[in-house]
Amino acid sequence: MRPEAGKIDAKLGTFDTAMVVVSLVVGIGIFRTPAIVAREARTPGLFLLAWGIGGLVSLVGALVFAEIGSRHPRAGGYYRVVADCYHPALAFSLNWAQTLMQGAGAAGVAFIGAEYLVGLLLPERRGGSRVLLVALVLMLVLLVLNGLGIRVGAGTQNVLSMLKIAMIVGLAVAALALAPKASGTSVVPTAAPAGLAAALIPVFYAYGGYHMTMNLGADVKNARRRFPLAVTAGMLTVVGLYLVLNFAYVRTLGAGGVAESKLVAAALARASLGAAGEKVVSALIFLSAAGFVNATVLQMPRSYYAMGEDGVLPRVFLRVDQRTQVSTAGLVLFGVTMLVPAFLLGSFEKLLNYVIFTDMLTLAVVSSTLFALRGRGEGKDGAFRIPGFPVLPALYVLALAAVAAHVAVTEPRLALTGTAILVTGWPLFLLGRRLSGCPAKPA
Repeated sequence: MRPEAGKIDAKLGTFDTAMVVVSLVVGIGIFRTPAIVAREARTPGLFLLAWGIGGLVSLVGALVFAEIGSRHPRAGGYYRVVADCYHPALAFSLNWAQTLMQGAGAAGVAFIGAEYLVGLLLPERRGGSRVLLVALVLMLVLLVLNGLGIRVGAGTQNVLSMLKIAMIVGLAVAALALAPKASGTSVVPTAAPAGLAAALIPVFYAYGGYHMTMNLGADVKNARRRFPLAVTAGMLTVVGLYLVLNFAYVRTLGAGGVAESKLVAAALARASLGAAGEKVVSALIFLSAAGFVNATVLQMPRSYYAMGEDGVLPRVFLRVDQRTQVSTAGLVLFGVTMLVPAFLLGSFEKLLNYVIFTDMLTLAVVSSTLFALRGRGEGKDGAFRIPGFPVLPALYVLALAAVAAHVAVTEPRLALTGTAILVTGWPLFLLGRRLSGCPAKPA
């Protein structure tokens, strides 16, 4: 059957969708988290195994969320599917926690960029308060730029173009071709036992973003057949990129060298390309980090606007400056959620654990909706089905819960803070509905 005259098919093909998946997942964490993974894993084999296991678990997760999106193709992401399957108050609590954690996540990326910039400009003074100061200044500058208007914020995002995939491939190829093999120890010298569970925490952070596949199903041609292929191809591409780069890290620097190198990509560039290569890579990573933070600053006030429209946030978040097209209340709230955790926690490692605990709980709850959707037969016509149901989705949920439990044991204060944020969402939801005149639960 021929398409209607003048009608343009704007849907994504398999390759297009795979590249979207890659862009959602590949972030800045791969240039910082390997040092933490190496410290926990201790040996090269366990180090690479952690990246492989994390990639496979994330692939399953991407397919779980892809099926959820295919069965429940409605605007609203997390909020809508949890509200429809369980209760809108639980949905709001998860969305509220994720909304606040977005600020902490952006702060973590700002710390990575600051570490590389300080290492570039002041190589003898890489740590401590200087990194915190640079991260805070970066966040404040981007908040001010976005406060000047939406056009300025979008223009800034265009300037800060992302070169991560080219950088990953280039670094790995240069290291494998030019850098000598590490002559140092292959085991991290520490009294702590090797810990795969602990190593998986930063690995899952680096693989984050795949859950956004739930928003793509309606935009893919012949989604039932092509969507799982695209998601699988995209995630396998990411796993391949990460394994190649991490193999280059450990081959060139040794497990001990990776564990001691917070700026592991800069160390790899120096070993393969010299001091000039180290400076170029450090500058590109800083710009990439700034680009990610700016994109988050640009996006989040609009999420608050949508929550204000639903009556679960005060109507002040609906006020948009006609001249700048900016929600001042939304920008201020996001600035608080970004700057306060950065100032109080003061390091990338603390921010990582703070974010990952709530992330894992949220992903576990949202992914469990697949069982509810299947149980009531919603969207079964045209939806693709993840292979290995119910075993693979159940194992995925258990893996997320295990990582959250590990953080709760090792960082109880951070886990308690995340739990408190989740719990406060419930009374905030009831208050927002009361003030807006909406019922607590739709009929």
